[in-house]
Amino acid sequence: MTPTEVRISDYPQLRAIAWHLAADTVITEQDALRLYERNWRHVGELTDDEARFVQHLADTYSGGRLLV
Repeated sequence: MTPTEVRISDYPQLRAIAWHLAADTVITEQDALRLYERNWRHVGELTDDEARFVQHLADTYSGGRLLV
C-alpha cells in the first residue's frame, strides 16, 4: 500500500459506503474522496480519525471543500 492508498476497512463510514467492496480492498485517496462525496448522505457519525482523514482528502484533492 502506498501513502496515497487506503484500505477501506480502516475507516468505518468509508467501509459502510463501500459495502459492495471487500473489507480488505485498497483504493486510492482520490477514489475514497469520490466515494465520500457521492455517498455523503449515507455517512453517519465520523470517528475523530476518520474526520481528520476526510479533511485531509478535501485539503489535498478538493481545495479544502467536500463537493457534496
